[in-house]
Amino acid sequence: MELTDIWFLLIAVLWTGYFVLDGFDFGVGMLLPAVGRTETDRRVAINTIGPVWDGNEVWLLVAGGATFAAFPEWYASLFSGFYLPLLLILVALIVRGVAFEFRGKIDSPRWRRNWDRAIVVGSALPALLWGVAFANVVQGVPLDADHEFTGTVLTLLNPYALLGGLATLSLFALHGAVFLALKTTGDVRVRAAGLARGLGVAAIVTGGGFLVWTFLAHDRLWTAVPVLVAAGALIGTVVLNARGREGWAFLLTATAIVAVTVTLFGALYPEVLPSTTDPAFGLNTTNAASTPYTLTIMTWVAVVFTPVVVAYQAWTFWVFRRRLGAADIPAAAGLPARTDRTDEPVR
Repeated sequence: MELTDIWFLLIAVLWTGYFVLDGFDFGVGMLLPAVGRTETDRRVAINTIGPVWDGNEVWLLVAGGATFAAFPEWYASLFSGFYLPLLLILVALIVRGVAFEFRGKIDSPRWRRNWDRAIVVGSALPALLWGVAFANVVQGVPLDADHEFTGTVLTLLNPYALLGGLATLSLFALHGAVFLALKTTGDVRVRAAGLARGLGVAAIVTGGGFLVWTFLAHDRLWTAVPVLVAAGALIGTVVLNARGREGWAFLLTATAIVAVTVTLFGALYPEVLPSTTDPAFGLNTTNAASTPYTLTIMTWVAVVFTPVVVAYQAWTFWVFRRRLGAADIPAAAGLPARTDRTDEPVR
């Protein structure tokens, strides 16, 4: 196996990790008004992701950096052609992060309500646009002989890409609902479990349609395996969630996200950005890659630091593994409310 193939695989792993981890963050943010009828409930929901959401986004930074270093031509064409969607994603992620930190700075219902809206939008927009972006990458975009994108924003808003956006939106929402049911007690848990039932059906319909379309559009018979795995995982999620087995249900939603990502990257390889103008103008793991020396240095760096990052995140999830409820929120527990506190989790 060539180093270019190894780095294509590693980038696929990085994106998979990002979608699995930040996916439930997006879901929690999108569902905040639905599961949080009171300020205490909303604080409970936010505190479930308080210790991990920023760490989860590290996977995005590493995936983007690895793409830039390993496949600079891919990075250049992708970020120039997809400039507006990626800018919207970046702005949404910034707004969401600011909202997490600022919503508890002033003891005002209106202040918190406005920041809660920012959390919802800052979570839903990336969940939708990541699906649109990756669907276009797999389907291909108009590139000229210099690998320059020659389409417009409307080119990216095609039926296949929009279905991909709805698929990731519903899948991440389901992932977040199951995560909330797993990590909370009381009313938040009950509401999250109820939402997961409807979201499971939506994810099966949109995700199933998107994966079947992807399978039929590419001559890759082996991708039928992850398609079937994703379908089975989503059905299993609905069943196990109804039985109150949130831990297994969460594992299955994560499995479904992995299967979807494997399907997309499997359908794409060995290309990294196909051209719909002329197949010869497309980018692949050979003509988009850095020099062998660069890839060799990157490989050693990855071997040393990847286990450290994984171990740190595993430790974080272990430390903050317990369920949260209204009793964990100081004001709800009868303690005086503080107007200078942030929404960091109660430790």
